[in-house]
Amino acid sequence: MWIRWVALLWLVFWFAVYWRNWGVLNFLHFCDIAEILACIGFVADSALLISSQAVASLLVDAAWALDAGWQILFRHHLIGGTEYLFDPSHPLWVRLLSLFHLALPVLLLWALHRLGYDHRGLPLQLGIAFVAFVASRFTPPAENMNDAFADPFFHRAWGPAPVHIVVIFLFMLFAVYLPTHLFLQRLFLSPIGVANREA
Repeated sequence: MWIRWVALLWLVFWFAVYWRNWGVLNFLHFCDIAEILACIGFVADSALLISSQAVASLLVDAAWALDAGWQILFRHHLIGGTEYLFDPSHPLWVRLLSLFHLALPVLLLWALHRLGYDHRGLPLQLGIAFVAFVASRFTPPAENMNDAFADPFFHRAWGPAPVHIVVIFLFMLFAVYLPTHLFLQRLFLSPIGVANREA
């Protein structure tokens, strides 16, 4: 129960601070969607929600940590995406709240060990990602929210908006979500398996 209360209180606090400092559009970022849905998953004890956000977050948060660490050690970004973390125009304590990228994967893996990995997490995350990609096209292009206007590697659009969305969606599917899904399937029992283990 204490995990549920901590998750709920953290979500309320973090959401209010982020809204005030970064604006409501910031919650379209995949990492922020993951934070919100994972906290709801912890509160609801939902293997499905936690599984979907493990699919979404584990590799992405590892890339975030790598980029932030690279900037600290070598004074330049390796991948990009953490520039805001080093922007002194925002209060340091607000930027440090982004360290949830380090804690969230650990908590998700712990929760999957306890609840099991629900294979429906992959299709759920695909639906969430597709909606987020489409919604991101209605944000300012300069923001390049979720890479919906230009990819993160070549910094170019892959055709008209619908084509680019499909290309970037397929990249996330095959490079991020599917490998993570297969890894988690092998690593953790299903929720039914967990129930049988505890019976």
